Amino acid sequence: TKPSSAAVHPLDPLSEVEIAAACRLLKTKKRLPDTTRFAFVQLEEPSKAEVMSFKPGGGCPRRAAATIFDAKTGVTHLAVVDLVSKAVTRWDRHDTTSAPYGQPPIIIEDFFKVGDIVKADPGWRKAVKRRGLTDKDIDLVQVDPFSAGYFGRDIDKGRRLVSAVSYYRENIKDNGYAHPIEGVVALVDLIAGKVVELVDEPEIIPIPKRKRNYNREAYPKTRTTVKPLDIVQKEGPSFTVDGWNVKWQNWDFRVGFTAREGLVLNTLSWRDGAKARPVIYRASITEMVVPYADPTVNHFWKNAFDAGEYGLGKLANALELGCDCLGQIHYFDVPAADDMGNPMLMKNAICMHEEDYGILWKHYEFRNDTFEVRRSRRLVISFFATVGNYDYGFYWYLYQDGTIQLEAKLTGIIQTAAVAPGKPYPWGGMVAEGLGGPTHQHFFNARLHMMVDGETNTVTEHEFVPRPWGKDNPYGNVFDVTSRPLVTERDAAREADGRTGRYWKIVNPTKKNSVGNPPGYKLIVTPSPLMLAQEGSHIRNRAGFATKHVWVTAYDPAERYASGEFPNQHAGGDGLPRYISKNRSIESTDIVVWHSFGHTHVCKPEDFPIMPVEYAGFMLKPNGFLAENPGMDLPPDRNAASADHRSEGGAAGGGSCCCD
Repeated sequence: TKPSSAAVHPLDPLSEVEIAAACRLLKTKKRLPDTTRFAFVQLEEPSKAEVMSFKPGGGCPRRAAATIFDAKTGVTHLAVVDLVSKAVTRWDRHDTTSAPYGQPPIIIEDFFKVGDIVKADPGWRKAVKRRGLTDKDIDLVQVDPFSAGYFGRDIDKGRRLVSAVSYYRENIKDNGYAHPIEGVVALVDLIAGKVVELVDEPEIIPIPKRKRNYNREAYPKTRTTVKPLDIVQKEGPSFTVDGWNVKWQNWDFRVGFTAREGLVLNTLSWRDGAKARPVIYRASITEMVVPYADPTVNHFWKNAFDAGEYGLGKLANALELGCDCLGQIHYFDVPAADDMGNPMLMKNAICMHEEDYGILWKHYEFRNDTFEVRRSRRLVISFFATVGNYDYGFYWYLYQDGTIQLEAKLTGIIQTAAVAPGKPYPWGGMVAEGLGGPTHQHFFNARLHMMVDGETNTVTEHEFVPRPWGKDNPYGNVFDVTSRPLVTERDAAREADGRTGRYWKIVNPTKKNSVGNPPGYKLIVTPSPLMLAQEGSHIRNRAGFATKHVWVTAYDPAERYASGEFPNQHAGGDGLPRYISKNRSIESTDIVVWHSFGHTHVCKPEDFPIMPVEYAGFMLKPNGFLAENPGMDLPPDRNAASADHRSEGGAAGGGSCCCD
């Protein structure tokens, strides 16, 4: 069931062999120097027409896309290699020196390079020595390269920059985020290989020195009250895997993965009787951004675009058996390219397993003693990415009733600020003595290329409205549900409203369901705060996708990312605001629904040293898509491993029966 090295479907991720061939062809045909770096290498997905017309065993178009740049000159190209004809079919130079700019993403090599550059800078060394550090201390200082953003200054324009902040460590294993070196920021030109601007605040804020480590050695005494909780599937899982294709219950889909987005779900369909009905052609997280609300020199510029500026897929974790996922697990190993264009295999990058999810449906009819209940089960497809201090898990859930859910799990370590003794921290919450956590927001954007029963889809918007007193509402209990189609792209940039319960449906107006209405799926979102930065601010201009909860665009294969192709140091205005400026019709056509969601985080002591998981996400539920509850045919089941704790020894089978 492991993916093979040979593609059997046009949407199969590139194999290690294909990655090696693509990078080799680019190096030779374009005579690339040794200073060339491969930021992203991933499948150049075939056209939708090619995919939909593909027949198993037939010819399979295979193309590789690469974002590459010269680490010596900064020259950047977008390339496509046809792996069948062995030709470079795209070689477009991206101009990083003219407005609106935009740089290739920060790569793994940069994380190490920046530390060396900063520690060799005399000005920086002098600044940290002013704060009590010695030459020996400097060797252990942790230097974090952070995307520099864009603020309209001359120094921002056309240069490949990162801002570097630093953290004291007494030992290499120390949690550096407990010891921020406040008031010192180095702006590093990665092409020139030097610090081009240094902030060294006159006021010296003491470095917090209390250790707040989180490794096992830091907690030698652990709880003794946690008993084993095992997930056992003696007959194995209910899903089947063939390469990258998965079948589970009535669901059928293909797993994909890109260096920028990470996990992708392709061609997701529901088997309704003998018919496979498409729901989503492609689903992924295309971007996320984390803007901070601290205006001081160490923090005002922090607004990382973790997908476009770093690459969620490139930063995927190798998941641990029995830790990250429980039960009967299927792992997908993902081929990838390193910074030099060499193939590598990211082991256990994607985890897939089943989970019990409580009750799916239940009724007890006391009049005739009919008692029926069925438990819910969901399929979980997930991956985790570590982007500097934060760790993000992305979990797609498929349910037996046709529901689709995406849940982002936010954990890791918060950004920290040193606070002078006896002083309050006005820009966030105190998390420890002398240590504050800046208030910030996390925004994700899901791109849902919908295909509900075909390509002619429309989005309708609905709200609950109380009906006024009158002859048609004599008791005051009537309320209505409004409905209006979203006709053009500008009309479809929308915000959630908890007061009216606003929701959206993706319907196919060319089809009829069992009661004569268009089949559809309902998008359920959380009316959480949107971008709180002011109109006209640079971060708001650059992260325009975070200013609305829902966007709808006519499908265009060139419009792939909510923030545009090159968000790193981009001046702003790209991505969704630019896409909808065309104001195309979105009625009864091939559409993409984009949903921005997130979490506004005011830090607290419980968030340190490691933040407990916070959750954000959305659901898509069938709404007129199916003729009845699709879980009615699930078999009754009594879990034989369950036990009545009141029975001596916790004997199995002692509890009440829920399925006789």
